[in-house]
Amino acid sequence: MFTGLIEEVGVLRSVTSGGEMMVLNIGASLIMGDLKIGDSVAVDGVCLTATSLGDHHFTVDVMPETYRNSTLKELRTGGKLNLERAMAAGGRFGGHIVQGHVDGTGEIRSVRRDQNAVVFEIAPDRRALFKFIIPKGSITIDGISLTVVMTEAGTFTVSIIPHTLGETVLAHKRPGDRVNIECDVLGKYVDHLLHYGSRAGNEDDAGSSKISHEFLAANGFV
Repeated sequence: MFTGLIEEVGVLRSVTSGGEMMVLNIGASLIMGDLKIGDSVAVDGVCLTATSLGDHHFTVDVMPETYRNSTLKELRTGGKLNLERAMAAGGRFGGHIVQGHVDGTGEIRSVRRDQNAVVFEIAPDRRALFKFIIPKGSITIDGISLTVVMTEAGTFTVSIIPHTLGETVLAHKRPGDRVNIECDVLGKYVDHLLHYGSRAGNEDDAGSSKISHEFLAANGFV
């Protein structure tokens, strides 16, 4: 599990690819202090496993499922990457629950100043994600824990403070660039429970969940 608080911005040293698999060699410094082979690292919001360690660099494997559903396939040598190690037990929880399981990608439509903040407007590739994107709710963009400002006409906005902008890859993003999106895991679990057994492919389930909107309201959840 991650918190969405980026520890450092790494640099992609090299990419080895074949079909829909990749091996990324990533340069880093801060996170290398206690990184071990087998540890989880969120790379631009994608949970990957460190497979080898070197002097200020490490490698990770990218499998086809991750290749198809993230922006990692668009990476180029020299590109900058948000990095975060998995949260240590007992560590400070400053962001929100981030799994590193990307739900989809999106395109930055606009970037504008709002006094001391920078507002990014993002259009998800999948409209189905919008049921999990709630104004004032949590969302993860390229591994960064952010708050949704508003949703409108197929896009949503997030507002970035100067510190976050300067310490993450968002400082280098422009309209037309693509980002990884992970929606709040709590909303995804609630949606799954509400519709369990009612979706195609679940014909063998005992039936739809007994949890309804009325049940949630009666028990103070909505």
